[in-house]
Amino acid sequence: MSTPTRLGRYSVRRRIGSGGFATVWLCYDEQLDSPVAVKVLADNWTEDHHVRGRFLEEGRFLRKVDSPHVVPVYDAGQLEDGRPYLVMAYADQGNLADRLAAGPLAVAQSLAVIRQVGAGLRALHQRGVLHRDLKPANVLFRTVDPDAEDALQVRAMLGDLGLGKALDASSRLTMIGGTPSYVSPEQALGEGLDPRSDQYSLGVLAYQLLAGRAPYSHASLAAAAEPPPPEPMPDHLPEGVQEVVLRALSRNREQRWTTVSAFVSALTGAAGEHPTADAVPETWIPADPERTRPAARPESFTAPADASRTALPESSSARRRRRWPWVVAAVLVTATAGLGGYLAFPQVSPTVTLTDDNFSVTVPRAWAAHVDEGQWTPPHADADYDALSAGATAGWNAEGSAASGVFIGLMPGTEIPEQMPGHPECGEPEQPNRSFVDADPAVTVGFPDCPDGAVVVERVVQVSQSQLLWVQVRSYDRRSANRVLDTITVSGM
Repeated sequence: MSTPTRLGRYSVRRRIGSGGFATVWLCYDEQLDSPVAVKVLADNWTEDHHVRGRFLEEGRFLRKVDSPHVVPVYDAGQLEDGRPYLVMAYADQGNLADRLAAGPLAVAQSLAVIRQVGAGLRALHQRGVLHRDLKPANVLFRTVDPDAEDALQVRAMLGDLGLGKALDASSRLTMIGGTPSYVSPEQALGEGLDPRSDQYSLGVLAYQLLAGRAPYSHASLAAAAEPPPPEPMPDHLPEGVQEVVLRALSRNREQRWTTVSAFVSALTGAAGEHPTADAVPETWIPADPERTRPAARPESFTAPADASRTALPESSSARRRRRWPWVVAAVLVTATAGLGGYLAFPQVSPTVTLTDDNFSVTVPRAWAAHVDEGQWTPPHADADYDALSAGATAGWNAEGSAASGVFIGLMPGTEIPEQMPGHPECGEPEQPNRSFVDADPAVTVGFPDCPDGAVVVERVVQVSQSQLLWVQVRSYDRRSANRVLDTITVSGM
């Protein structure tokens, strides 16, 4: 969809993300002088009364709960085309998936997140609501008291109750849903649910945070219905932590903790932590007003109807340059030693976020040394498409180069290509990883052993019915490449 200028009375700033059922926009409430997140039902689901009902039900669930650890809903409305929308708090510090991409958390940091997520689940359960889709991407972080003289802080909140269900409905056979690696066996089987199902998901999250790896990598709900015993947790954890977590992960719900609160309390005790009940973490991203103020909107664009392609180009083509105003925000991640319930994240390399009307990507600061600001002409295309390139040196993506950088470009295409670009200068490519990025089909291929030990990662995403997003990342390690890939967003699709 093209980027709107307004949603109801809210001025649109940029797209935050999208999924199969909705798109979330960062907007500006001019009447209350505040940024907000506006979630809009996707236009292809407007006439589906079941999906529409679930969308509105999410807003009702969230409104039922008055907790600092559940994302608040401020307003609801309907656009002129009939699509409903929800106005929610803007999670300006990203989500837990973003944070984990920067590296593992220390034990005290992990426990702070678990306590706050547990508090959010407890508030939902007290109001008779199950979350049913707890995972890192649905744990949001929001700045607390941004005008205070003390250091800025952020609070963990539960978001995205698209699968949320009232307990009286969940006690009967209900729709199967959720993310396979995080759902309980009974949810994967479509059985009646109770709060112990959310406890299981919190147990998966606790294991992932404390062990530095996820306990499961289920490819389907069928696999989640019969989970194998997870690998032992690391020896450096305090004695008793593994026993507490594994009890929450019991396949038989009768063997789990009686409540989420009981689980969190036992875990905190086993770890030797005694925090205050309402401790909040310190911020790690400086406030950036440029990302919340209203701004000029991009022109609408219609892709050609017959833009089908089956293969991608061998290398990045030359780009025709045009000037546009870049928003460059330096994002400095700092660390503070253990502060009980406060989050103290380990220090990582400074990064820079490059944002224009179409793309946003966060890269290591060194990669922003040479930025190409323009369009490119994909092979076999008869029109120019938006693109950006950022690298540590000029010509970073030339054949034989080992410099780091990222290229992002739109190109015509109605399906994911069968053939990916080749890199004969590198080693044998990895097996293609076909997955989804924000509910859009995608394929990713890594090329290790490139010149000077670099790695190249190619990704293609079907961002609309007639357009593909092609991404090429060159880095000295795969972890940095993955971090960059995970930050890329596209507006107006």
